Amino acid sequence: MDAQTKKIIWSQLGAAIDTLENAINHCPDSLWGDMSKSHPFWYVTYHTLFWLDFYFSDDIKNFNPPEPFGMEEIDPAGVMPERPYSKDELLTYLVHGKKKSKEFIDSMTEEKSQEQFEFGRVKLTYAELLLYKMRHVQHHAAQLNMILRKETNSAPGWVFHGKQ
Repeated sequence: MDAQTKKIIWSQLGAAIDTLENAINHCPDSLWGDMSKSHPFWYVTYHTLFWLDFYFSDDIKNFNPPEPFGMEEIDPAGVMPERPYSKDELLTYLVHGKKKSKEFIDSMTEEKSQEQFEFGRVKLTYAELLLYKMRHVQHHAAQLNMILRKETNSAPGWVFHGKQ
């Protein structure tokens, strides 16, 4: 994969991750841990970051997220983590995922971009996986911004390019 394409993909995936980060920082504590919601703010954030970490891992068969996170996301029973994760924990996980994403893009070769990635129903080339993950992060960042707008009448603005 050529340098210009990598730069463009990172600019936009980075923007999606920055949009997620802005939503996390904008969320009031009262909404963050509100377990009365079917999809609590913290959980949507965790879900998004877990799959960002997972899909950009070199070895998904032996994947383990960093502490304190577990493997509940992969459980077909839909088990939630034992406790809500704090903003600080998830912001640290975001930094981890952002670094891992950038390294994944930077290491992408033309050959690797055409190889097949498979996990469950997901069957894509690695090049398409980059766009798939961008869409996933942006989807949930938009969902969180919609929750913020509805619950607080405020949400962060649009991010055009990821921070370098």
